Amino acid sequence: MTSPAPTLPLPGDPPGGRRAVRVWGIGVAVYFVAIIFRTSLGVAGLDAADRFEVNASALSTFSILQLLVYAGMQIPVGLMVDRLGTKKVLALGAVLFTLGQLGFALSPSYGMALASRALLGCGDAMTFISVLRLGARWFPARRGPLIGQIAALFGMAGNLVSTLVIARALHGMGWTTTFVGSSLAGVVVLVLLLLFLKDHPEGHEPPPVEHAGAAFVRKQISAAWREPGTRLGMWVHFTTQFPGMVFLLLWGMPFLVEAQGLSRGTAGSLLTLVVLSNMVVGLVYGQIIARHHAARAPLALGTVALTALLWAGTIFYPGDHAPMWLLVTLCAGLGFCGPASMIGFDFGRPANPPERQGTASGIVNMGGFIASMTTLFAIGVLLDATGDDYRVAFSSVFVLELLGVVQILRLHRRATHREREHHVISRVEAVHVPV
Repeated sequence: MTSPAPTLPLPGDPPGGRRAVRVWGIGVAVYFVAIIFRTSLGVAGLDAADRFEVNASALSTFSILQLLVYAGMQIPVGLMVDRLGTKKVLALGAVLFTLGQLGFALSPSYGMALASRALLGCGDAMTFISVLRLGARWFPARRGPLIGQIAALFGMAGNLVSTLVIARALHGMGWTTTFVGSSLAGVVVLVLLLLFLKDHPEGHEPPPVEHAGAAFVRKQISAAWREPGTRLGMWVHFTTQFPGMVFLLLWGMPFLVEAQGLSRGTAGSLLTLVVLSNMVVGLVYGQIIARHHAARAPLALGTVALTALLWAGTIFYPGDHAPMWLLVTLCAGLGFCGPASMIGFDFGRPANPPERQGTASGIVNMGGFIASMTTLFAIGVLLDATGDDYRVAFSSVFVLELLGVVQILRLHRRATHREREHHVISRVEAVHVPV
């Protein structure tokens, strides 16, 4: 039995409207470009291996380092957003990921290319949490799940640009021209946000931060972590996001070409299918969760089950290659991973007050990227150790899925009970807000 999402406005709830859409849209544009830069390596993995003359483990290090920096920055970025506001953090992020993409284009060596991807990961880490905070400041709380899914949808559109545009540009214009040209998009969004983005509408300023320093940092992190909804959100994000992320970010193209015998063009089309499925499912999940909060856990666990089933059916299919219908089904199913990972934020958001949203979102967002980083590394090592046996290497996915499901089941009841307590308090405060 499902229960509807709360419809009473919270005290100080922002009104939304066209201006909110315009301001929030600038933040989403920054995130859109960050995703293009983040996922550009996914379609350039084989080119990067040839350019820098590296094996599978060294190739996976590109994405591992990028995600290591991204995951490690999540809590600091959350604290920065809570302390400094969205505009300053987004601007810094745009500068860093643009320099990282440009450096990657011009890197003459593997070491410099690694440093460039780390810089890109640092800037990328500052975008999504900032966009979530921007949406929370400009739109009513009841719109949170849908706004979050739409932001993620535009991020996947950035992934689509990678699979459709950058992949073709690489073979038409070459490495340097493609990556230098794409870095110009970072300059454009930086100018837009400096000119037009505002942290919040008039009359909805956040409460002032009483103090900063180590005490403030410890208090923010400790308070957010103590909420079971924050921890549940992190494990939902951990368990649902990484299969699709690993496939799109690096190992999908080599798997489809080397293990399944497809051409690069066909493999690119299947990666595009993952992105398109993600965009469609994101809208559906956002609408369902906005109306029925009780659907969050079933959707998350159902996505994990679907992913595991399709992953196992593909890599253990008897024969040299899985049939095309199964590969198509796998890629369509992996499109559920991104929208399901957004459910993690829908557990973390109601568990924390507005002044702690950035920190809580940072903790949640660490989950999927830690899982992705671990799996990227495991697959690279296992491929080298087994002579490119993708069945063994890709089986590492099941270990992390099992760990995540155990944690979700352990925390779910406690988190939902605590959320109901918060909801009762919010309703009482809303009734007593003076008109």
